[in-house]
Amino acid sequence: MVKLFFILICIINKTSLRKIISMNNMNFPTEVVELPSKGLIYPENNPLSSGKVEMKYMTAKEEDILSNQSYIKDGVVLDKLLKSLIVSPINYDDIIIGDKNALMVAARILGYGGDYSFTYNNKKYTVDLSKIDNKKFDESLINKGTNEFIFTLPTSEVMVTFKILTHADERKIEAELKGLEKIGGENQELSTRWKYIITSVNGNRDSKSIREFVENSFLARDSRALRDYMRKIAPDVDLVFTTDSGEEAAIPIGISFFWPDL
Repeated sequence: MVKLFFILICIINKTSLRKIISMNNMNFPTEVVELPSKGLIYPENNPLSSGKVEMKYMTAKEEDILSNQSYIKDGVVLDKLLKSLIVSPINYDDIIIGDKNALMVAARILGYGGDYSFTYNNKKYTVDLSKIDNKKFDESLINKGTNEFIFTLPTSEVMVTFKILTHADERKIEAELKGLEKIGGENQELSTRWKYIITSVNGNRDSKSIREFVENSFLARDSRALRDYMRKIAPDVDLVFTTDSGEEAAIPIGISFFWPDL
């Protein structure tokens, strides 16, 4: 859950369309959330390719989910919450992380409003989450309907292709890291992530070859360069605010984000 909070950045469009749906013989107001990716990296037959997801407002049922100690302990409480709120017929596993972050903040807005108060450098600030803008990315780099990008590593000059991680990828990574932890292995989170992000090395898509490259040949300089490039092109939202001194800083996402009474 900490990872989800750490990467949590997104937006709910102010002009989103409100609808009323019938569910269990009761009426629920909903909002349509515009995804940061605009749906461009999803296959055309995937509902997420519309670039929009419909979500219902939070009810007492969802507050029960947020307070479920078993979900919190297992680190799945936020996924359970989103699955309960999403109305659109999507496959949750297909969502890329940036779009999932958007749904997270949308859920917070629909549940408790846009005003979010936090402390930064011992000063209290309040921001309106609904006014955060989508992060700009170069749409020309996207082959519509394909979650894959090309990058030549600057030091080794190796050409790699890579993808933006989905929820399903994150689950696999977490499972692999837990397995390594059980056998007493060293922390390999960064290298494990690269093994899922990189999809080919000099045209070779064999998973064993990719893993061997990451473990033995992936230079630290190239790793940093690829991280920087991914940050520039990955669809997401910049969660920044301006401090009293005029500097820009990332909005800290803490426990009060979904539990404002704490």
